Amino acid sequence: MTAHQDPTANSSGDSSLDKSAEQSAAQGQSEATAQTEAQSLDPIAQLHAELAAAQAQLAEQKDQVLRAHAEMENVRRRAQEEVSKARKFGIESFAEGLVPVKDSLEAALAQTEQSAQDMRAGIEMTLKQLVTAFERNHLKEIAPAAGTKFDPHQHQAIATIPAEQEPNTVVQTLQKGYLIAERVLRPALVTVSS
Repeated sequence: MTAHQDPTANSSGDSSLDKSAEQSAAQGQSEATAQTEAQSLDPIAQLHAELAAAQAQLAEQKDQVLRAHAEMENVRRRAQEEVSKARKFGIESFAEGLVPVKDSLEAALAQTEQSAQDMRAGIEMTLKQLVTAFERNHLKEIAPAAGTKFDPHQHQAIATIPAEQEPNTVVQTLQKGYLIAERVLRPALVTVSS
């Protein structure tokens, strides 16, 4: 029997090999199924992680927007306070220049016995104080000389008169005008040649 063996004896050995192969295949399938499930869980876990990261980024951006909004509100409030202070105290410098003028006028009126010459000297000194206050606060005179071209932005024509000079020029200044920081406060009143 050594040379020829019974095929049925061999088949029982083969069947145990087949069972073993089937078990290996089944085990391989369950491992593949477990690996597939793990891989399918991996994308879900990955999506959860991405969602959490996106939510954290959103929260951070919301915080930045809120902070930026708060900063803008603070800037707006500070600007409003500065404008309010500028309106309230904007004439402070000009008022400081006018106070000595008032003091000088009151002192002149308090003098009961003074000569006309002393009165004139006092008035001239007071006028110098006023001119200094005007200069410090950028208040400039508009006093066009005769023959100056009429400027409707700075001059106001009271009358048009015939004159021996070029037409549309100032004949006489009746009242000085004033500019404050290059803006007309009051136009000069003038007569103009026709």
